[in-house]
Amino acid sequence: MAERTSTGLLTMMLEPTPAVAMTLPAEVREKLAELELELSEGDITQKGYEKKRGKLLAPYIPQIQGVDPSLQIDNRIQASTQAVLPGSKHNKSRAANTRDERFRSDLHTEAVQAALAKYKERKMPMPSKRRSVLVQSSVEACTPPDTSSASEDEGSLRRQGRLATSTPYQGHGHPAVEHWFNRVIQGSSTSSSASSTSSHPGGRSVTTTNTTAHAALNANAAATALADLMAHTQLDNHSAPPDVTGLSERSSLHTERPQVASVRGVSRGYNHHTSVMETADGVPVNSRVSSKIQQLLNTLKRPKRPPLREFFVDDFEELLDVQEPDPNQPKPEGQQMSPLEGEHHGVVNKWPPSLPAALQRWGTTQPKSSCLTALDNAGKPVYTLTYGKLWTRSQKLAYTLLNKLSTRNEPLLVPGDRVALVFPNNDPVMFMVAFYGCLLAELVPVPIEVPLTRKDAGSQQIGFLLGSCGVTLALTTDACQKGLPKAQTGEVATFKGWPRLLWFVTDGKHVVKPPKDWHPPIREASNDIAYIEYKTSKEGSTMGITVSHSAMLAHCHALTQACGYTEAETITNVLDFKREAGLWHGVLTSVMNRMHVISIPYSLMKVNPLSWIQKVHTYKARVAVVKSRDMHWSLLAQRDQRDISLSSLRMLIVADGANPWSISSCDAFLNVFQARGLRPEVICPCASSSEAMTVAIRRPPEMGVPPPGKAVLSMGGLSHSVIRVDTEEKLSVLTVQDVGQVMPGAVVCVVRVEGTPYLCQTDEVGEICVSSGSTGVAYYGLPGMTKNVFETIPVMSSGVPISDRPFTRTSLLGFVGPDSLVFVVGKMDGLMVVSGRRHNADDVVATALAVEPMKFVYRGRIAVFSVSVLHDERIVVVAEQRPDASEEDSFQWMSRVLQAIDSIHQVGVYCLALVPANTLPKAPLGGIHISETKQRFLEGALHPCNVLMCPHTCVTNLPKPRQKQPEVGPASMIVGNLVAGKRIAQACGRDVAQLEDNDQFLYIQDVLQWRAQATPDHPLFLVLNAKGTVASTASCLQLHKRAERVAAALMGRLNTGDHVALVYPPGIDLIATFYGCLYAGCVPVTVRPPHPQNLATTLPTVKMIVEVSKSVCILTTQAIMKLLKSKEAAAAVDVKSWPMVLDTDDLPRKKSPQMYKPPTPEMLAYLDFSVSTTGILAGVKMSHAATSALCRSIKLQCELYPSRQIAICLDPYCGLGFALWCLCSVYSGHQSILVPPLELESNASLWLAAVSQYKVRVTFCSYSVMEMCTKGLGSQTEALRLRNVNLSCVRTCMVVAEERPRIALTQSFSKIFKDLGLSPRAVSTTFGCRVNVAICLQGTAGPDPTTVYVDMRALRHDRVRLVERGSPHSLPLMESGKILPGVKVIIANTETKGPLGDSHLGEIWVSSPHNATGYYTVYGEEALHADHFNTKLSFGDTQTVWARTGYLGFLRRTELTDASGERHDALYVVGSLDETLELRGMRYHPIDIETSVIRSHKSIAECAVFTWTNLLVVVVELEGSEQEALDLVALVTNVVLEEHYLIVGVVVVVDPGVIPINSRGEKQRMHLRDGFLADQLDPIYVAYNM
Repeated sequence: MAERTSTGLLTMMLEPTPAVAMTLPAEVREKLAELELELSEGDITQKGYEKKRGKLLAPYIPQIQGVDPSLQIDNRIQASTQAVLPGSKHNKSRAANTRDERFRSDLHTEAVQAALAKYKERKMPMPSKRRSVLVQSSVEACTPPDTSSASEDEGSLRRQGRLATSTPYQGHGHPAVEHWFNRVIQGSSTSSSASSTSSHPGGRSVTTTNTTAHAALNANAAATALADLMAHTQLDNHSAPPDVTGLSERSSLHTERPQVASVRGVSRGYNHHTSVMETADGVPVNSRVSSKIQQLLNTLKRPKRPPLREFFVDDFEELLDVQEPDPNQPKPEGQQMSPLEGEHHGVVNKWPPSLPAALQRWGTTQPKSSCLTALDNAGKPVYTLTYGKLWTRSQKLAYTLLNKLSTRNEPLLVPGDRVALVFPNNDPVMFMVAFYGCLLAELVPVPIEVPLTRKDAGSQQIGFLLGSCGVTLALTTDACQKGLPKAQTGEVATFKGWPRLLWFVTDGKHVVKPPKDWHPPIREASNDIAYIEYKTSKEGSTMGITVSHSAMLAHCHALTQACGYTEAETITNVLDFKREAGLWHGVLTSVMNRMHVISIPYSLMKVNPLSWIQKVHTYKARVAVVKSRDMHWSLLAQRDQRDISLSSLRMLIVADGANPWSISSCDAFLNVFQARGLRPEVICPCASSSEAMTVAIRRPPEMGVPPPGKAVLSMGGLSHSVIRVDTEEKLSVLTVQDVGQVMPGAVVCVVRVEGTPYLCQTDEVGEICVSSGSTGVAYYGLPGMTKNVFETIPVMSSGVPISDRPFTRTSLLGFVGPDSLVFVVGKMDGLMVVSGRRHNADDVVATALAVEPMKFVYRGRIAVFSVSVLHDERIVVVAEQRPDASEEDSFQWMSRVLQAIDSIHQVGVYCLALVPANTLPKAPLGGIHISETKQRFLEGALHPCNVLMCPHTCVTNLPKPRQKQPEVGPASMIVGNLVAGKRIAQACGRDVAQLEDNDQFLYIQDVLQWRAQATPDHPLFLVLNAKGTVASTASCLQLHKRAERVAAALMGRLNTGDHVALVYPPGIDLIATFYGCLYAGCVPVTVRPPHPQNLATTLPTVKMIVEVSKSVCILTTQAIMKLLKSKEAAAAVDVKSWPMVLDTDDLPRKKSPQMYKPPTPEMLAYLDFSVSTTGILAGVKMSHAATSALCRSIKLQCELYPSRQIAICLDPYCGLGFALWCLCSVYSGHQSILVPPLELESNASLWLAAVSQYKVRVTFCSYSVMEMCTKGLGSQTEALRLRNVNLSCVRTCMVVAEERPRIALTQSFSKIFKDLGLSPRAVSTTFGCRVNVAICLQGTAGPDPTTVYVDMRALRHDRVRLVERGSPHSLPLMESGKILPGVKVIIANTETKGPLGDSHLGEIWVSSPHNATGYYTVYGEEALHADHFNTKLSFGDTQTVWARTGYLGFLRRTELTDASGERHDALYVVGSLDETLELRGMRYHPIDIETSVIRSHKSIAECAVFTWTNLLVVVVELEGSEQEALDLVALVTNVVLEEHYLIVGVVVVVDPGVIPINSRGEKQRMHLRDGFLADQLDPIYVAYNM
């Protein structure tokens, strides 16, 4: 397998020899050093580094075979084929890397390479990441992960660099190795396809095969090698996808973070029209983001959907596609299997009647013979326990436990009680004494792992097990007890979820000798519980499996017979002696046969992986019990030992022989150690499970059994549970070995996995079930699960049970092959059922490992599991990344893994995540704790450093896109509604015509003059500052006087009808100059002043409004005037082009000659400019008549009179906020307490304190103010109460908004301030928009606002369907206040413009005297928007002129009555039409998706969504550490799929405050979109979902 990667090749060729290095000129050496630095800092990719380095060194490198080095670089394929031979001679020391190839199954790797070659054209956009995230690599500062992290099955190894490179291979030194390579290269299929690959030596990623230099490179091999290289190099030739975040050229200092969206002001970055040039199809030219998205779209163009059956979809019910089974899928064709029986128990007379009896026998008759030898971490024997010692010490312990432990004179333990055994892995002696001590005392041992910290993975579940077993005492050793975490009292801490335990030290002074007359009861084996073994399920819950005395004895008999154990044999045990095979062979069966066990602790294996082989050699052991991992590890180090011999072994038991990759470990191990006396036939794989104990084991050669079997199975077949021996399709096959014959005295059958346990057919895979006297009995305390697993009754196809004996399910998936051999192809725990097909987690791991031998991830540190998203399982792959792997390499590895799994298993991976080294939760003996990993993934606590999601390829069960029905005409609509008994949806406020009011005033400025004469000293306005003290006030006369001064200043300079921009901070000046303009006959335009700290983004907006409104003059304060003309301002806008700027601070006290009288009330009074949420700057024209009508409506609704006070905490620049600040007080004469919202930033309680102090009944605020109060004061209500803040005076608190009411916010506000007396009924919202700034407003009379729950799925189809609260997909909607007097509202169809019925979703149209008269824009687009202001229904009442609000909503007649006695019609606003996203033929409101996303993780502070081309882009603000950024990607994708049936295309994680928000607290999604496309968000991470 010439697995040479191009980078490896280059590094070899371009490595200057020491001699050359010395002769390099100084400047070249300096440049090289600079390059090294750049690489180490991450400023340059590995590829770029190699390229530049190659160029630098090119002139100094000896020509290789006359090929110019530049050619070698540019033309990789050619160079690599030519340089194979000389390259390997040139650099002998690298040869050691060949060990990489040794553990790969040639077949599987070839399959993977071939699969990848098919994909070479597909490029995927690489996610982009901010530098600071790149830096955090491994938790333990870039050490390779401690190999305790190596998984149960495989593992990397600490001394790898040294072991590997110690001796170069000589051509003939190792005939065995040579021979093995020949076999591999000739493409023999000796090892499993689901193989494993070893970890890399040293830190450098170079993979080269030097065997090619030997004669072994025959023609066949050369071809394979070349094909492989081709597959590789073409993939390597990808040009790097463009970088979105601009990391590559930006220095790592973050000082110049673009400020576009980070300050929340009105129209963020309004100058973007200059910088983003659009191309024809609307993609900004200068944007790197768009090229990424283009790549993403290209990857999505290949549809992966299987053909679906057609079905009729009612618009309402979005039926999720049910995957129909493929008619061509393979089906089992064999006969029904017949149960398989093991040989009969051999009858042996001298076998003891129970295990304690065996111990007594050997302890008294052979006290000197060795029972167990324990080793230290250096491999030296520390202690040998003899049978005599074991017998006396366990007797002592039994006596002590029963007689010397008491509470209140009651013995603490009675026979049958459960006791926890907590012993470390390196102390088998104490464990054995404790275990047999419990058996002699008739107590039930429950061996568990040593809890190392209070929060071990899965430790809580162990605690639950101990609690349910009623354990009160834990046995441990003195050393172990000292190492446990302690509480303050010095006692052992109570672990999370654990019961209170007494800890007893078994090697301490409390263990006493029993009196002469005390003897432990030695009984015959009964059905009482002997011990409980723990087992962790797929979901992470821990169960205790009870094993009876008789089953324990029967199992020892069966193992003795099957393995041919004889008395006093020596056996080496590498496994965990607390459970499963390690316990059965090394603690139980060994005592039965007086065998000598050499126990190899895991910690010794980590230091010296050869230790077990050395011990076999030293002790001439006959049997060794190992896992494939131990064989694999010893291969890495086999050259260290010349003189070991394995000829004494008659049986090498491979405990996890059922694993798909065990076969490759066995084969590779045999190939290397056959030369050391290992006979092929002694390798005995076995299959077992905690429930059924040993199920099958290959017998040792002396038993005369049939030869071992091997099956090459089609993975496609296996995914349908069918066995097909594969012939032609080499790509997706699984090679498995048999696990031998059934155990003596057992009956085995294979049953269907789901549903009734029918027997399988002979060519069908199912779950293996065992019936014998030697299986577990039950799950302790779980009768229901016990019945399912331990009492299964398999039935024939006719439904007749096959026998009356119950069977135990083994959780192993397999079949019975020829010669009655048992084959296992997977475990129930690793089973993932995706769209009806079954995949095995271990097989997927093997494929991932075969993609690239360990350059980027640690072998054995890969977890594969499935999560349920949108009614199907989705595959997730998590791997630990090496600290030295570059971002780009890892990404490329990830994309290849996805493609390989797709090709070989025909299944899509939903999410592939890489985490820093050493961060996955560990199982007790180093493997990955899968269920804990899955838990962390779902909770967003995995903290990956790289994520690739591919929902587009693997989610194939989305509902069909909605086809728009041909529209029903408006007439039929009405008829339909009438027939259905529905009224047409229209409603109106009180009629204003009958309500006589000071109607003589058609002009607001006349009202002010009248008030100045009638009530000159009546206070109108009172402005508060941040301290809560009065900053300024104005009475009627004062306001009039100030207005006159302004008018006098304007009249000489300006003409009637000129537009004047008022740029003032919130205060009396703004109000006075507004009236001054009206007095002078000018048209005022209020503009929010620029923010001095953030001119670059706020000043262009001011400039734009001034230009668009055609203002000829700017009125402002001296301070702002200076700011407008300052140097800083010049950087943002052209300061020379400002119109005339006047400051009004010191105007002369002049009276204007005469007031201007407008000729008609239809004349323009003022312009109201505001930035809509879609980022459009829209100015509307308000006539004098509309202005007065607006004030009158509000006065009537809120019952405003001169004696009233209202508090206003709003911005005074546009919409209802402006009307309440500047117009209403003058019109109605009430006093307004004005609280500028900006002041709340320094004093959050300002507004509420003012409301309390002035006993205000009516108050207005914005959502941003409400948010500041809930966030800033949520925890301070007690402090406010002490300051006498009391809100019981408030009758209505209205939130001024142009959006759907934010129920969650208003409710939490009400809840928090309920303690301060706020009535829960007080809070309501208003609704206005550009065409009419006040449509609804709760006011003081009238019923409380109502809330309804609608079905979110129906809304997407423009329907309203009311549901009960709490039903799935329900969305609460609150009525937006009461419709104002004089306002008529109708709901119209957006397309046909026909009227709609009650509770139908449509556009809200409004007709009222205070509608605005039109948009005021500069670009002559009036025609475009004309119908916004005067449009008519296409049917029904075609006379009335309506204005279209641009908002979707519905009307619903409620049971409540209005003040007029009529039934009340409630208006519900659903959202802005411009904001809606049309996706899959349905209409989505961004806020619904955003609400789901914010709920998905605690660190998401805010979220905004928009579409780009047809992709959904989700931007989330991360409140928390940047490590969490990538956790959000999967959670966001999951929740949007689950709740909205949409696939997220791009997830962008940004800092808090990046999503721009306007003055009303509404998100400016379009600005955000522009910022994203122009690459200005400085995101922490951008993930492109494939």
